[in-house]
Formats: sequence, C-alpha cells, structure tokens
Amino acid sequence: MQLAHSPINLDNYFDFLALPEGRQAIRIAGTRVGIEFVLREYRQGASPEELALRFPTLTLEQIHATITYYLARRDEIDAYLVDTAQEQQADAEQAQAEPNAFRQSLRERIDQERRRLQKPSEIQA
Repeated sequence: MQLAHSPINLDNYFDFLALPEGRQAIRIAGTRVGIEFVLREYRQGASPEELALRFPTLTLEQIHATITYYLARRDEIDAYLVDTAQEQQADAEQAQAEPNAFRQSLRERIDQERRRLQKPSEIQA
C-alpha cells in the first residue's frame, strides 16, 4: 500500500485576525482559543495529551499542529507571545484603572453580597 503524499499547510489550522492598532491574534481554526494559551502550557512542560485534557474543545491534531507551528517558527511566535502578553497586561491594567459601568455595577453587587453574607457570622461571634 502506498500513501499519497500531500504537503500540510500549517496555516490552515489557524485563523489570523486583524485587531485594532495593527495588532494580530492567532486563533486555532474553528475555535476562540488563542495559540498563546496552549503554548503557555506547552512551554511550562505540558504534554499534548495533557493539553487535550486542559482544552477539551481542541482535538489532539489541533494541539499537535499548534506545537508544530510554534517549533517551525519559534522566533516569530516567541515575539508574538511576548507582544500578546504585554497587550493583555496593558488591557488588564486599563480595565482595572478605568472600570466600565457594567464592571463597576458588578463589583458593587459582589461587595453588597459579601457584606450580607458576613452579617450572620458577626451576630454569632
């Protein structure tokens, strides 16, 4: 039996999204999972099988493709991962410094609920 040889285009496993300010996001095709999440776990020592357990919406094939894509373009993807981490940190800091109305309302409701739950324990003390 002879298998047909067909080159695999790794790019087909990913969606390349253009974001505001010239930024780019790389998502695993058909999902909302960014490669940065899978690769962070991989770079910390997780095996493909462990990754499949941590990301149940991904197939083992998608995980292997993500790892292979990273290994084939390590310098480029390492730079992407650094940029992405910095952008996520900046976004988190901005969200913390400038909470929107929904977030502020949610925090207030959480604080109210915490105070309500603490009252019975204060009575018992």
